[in-house]
Amino acid sequence: MAKLEKDEHGRLIFTEAMRKEYTILVPQMAPYHFEYLVEALNTEGYNCELLRTTDYALINEGMKYAHNDICIPAMLVIGQFIDAIKKRTVDKGKVALIITQTGGGCRASNYISLLRKALKKAQLDDVPIISLNANGFEKNPGFKVTPKLLHKLHDAVVLGDLMMSLMNQVRPYEKKEGSVEKLRQSIDENLKTFFNHNKWFTWGHIKRKIHEICQAFSEIETIKTPKPKVGIVGEIYVKYSPLGNNHLEETLEKEGVEVVVPPIYDFFLYSFDSRVHDIKRYGGPKKEAFVLKSLVWYVEKRRSAVRKIMKHYGFDAPVPYKKLKALVDGVIDVGTHTGEGWLLTAEMIDLIEHGAPNIVCTQPFGCLPNHIAGKGMFKKIKSLYPESNIVAIDYDTSASKINQLNRINLMVSNAFRNMKERS
Repeated sequence: MAKLEKDEHGRLIFTEAMRKEYTILVPQMAPYHFEYLVEALNTEGYNCELLRTTDYALINEGMKYAHNDICIPAMLVIGQFIDAIKKRTVDKGKVALIITQTGGGCRASNYISLLRKALKKAQLDDVPIISLNANGFEKNPGFKVTPKLLHKLHDAVVLGDLMMSLMNQVRPYEKKEGSVEKLRQSIDENLKTFFNHNKWFTWGHIKRKIHEICQAFSEIETIKTPKPKVGIVGEIYVKYSPLGNNHLEETLEKEGVEVVVPPIYDFFLYSFDSRVHDIKRYGGPKKEAFVLKSLVWYVEKRRSAVRKIMKHYGFDAPVPYKKLKALVDGVIDVGTHTGEGWLLTAEMIDLIEHGAPNIVCTQPFGCLPNHIAGKGMFKKIKSLYPESNIVAIDYDTSASKINQLNRINLMVSNAFRNMKERS
């Protein structure tokens, strides 16, 4: 059995022996992406389990062990973790947790410390926590990000963005109800073996799969009745997580609209690019800046081929990162990159310019960067785009679901009225 080991600071380490014996619990943030991310990790010798609980009551579990002034994503992730450990009936003492750590000015960088305090309070401080980050924080002998794993994680994010976009473009118009979900299940089952390879460079491998997926979606029978498009932007967790946003995508689709959600990969590119910006403006290692710029170029080179394939089969494709960044020229400084920063403003402008002027901006209570680059930019955006129909929805430990729904319904009714007036 794996022995518990601590570093010089008293932090519990995830060891090589734990890698063989322990189950790594992964919180659910983006349902289209994390299924594939977990598959990618498992093919590299880890035993990861995705937590699928979506009951908003998990926030109560988080509030038991964390200060209620922290933002709601932390509450939900902590609650989801502790709830999952408590409910385990087998190998309860052989679990580890994994959480991302950005290292930026957002409080998300401190979630790992909050989680450790919460585990100690819940008498679960013998559970190791793995920090998944690009900054070299908290290295663990039993968890290493290799070049091969990085390529698989890249493919997982690309496929997640693709599936999210295709599902949202086709499902609202399906002729036979449930046909899109059935196709998704078939594709997900097929993709379980997709990551089971030892290749370092996988472009040809994933390109063929993207062709197959796009073709399958293009063959679904649809009825193209006019529907307003509604975009979802905001803080990264509540934007993508059904647990964090009270199943916002599902709620909007039931109202009869087409949902548009920006790709998650843009956030990663924005994070790399922001570091390059800081090095250029304030100084820093030029070698690091060169590596990050090369990484952004490489990812965009591969994503450009995905965009071409999507367009070939008649689907809307996301704009290139460079064009997305250019949208905020004269609107907000690209040095504003705490949290979602200028990217949030750019996503709203991009949605408006591409036929989705109706926008839900999801905001966790207390997320100051999100409020500045989100709600704080509404007046400026509306002056530039009078047709915009934007609503801010706050997500908090005490937020009323009814109040959220009322605000969403008002925005949707305005969307239908505006579409009728334009036709």
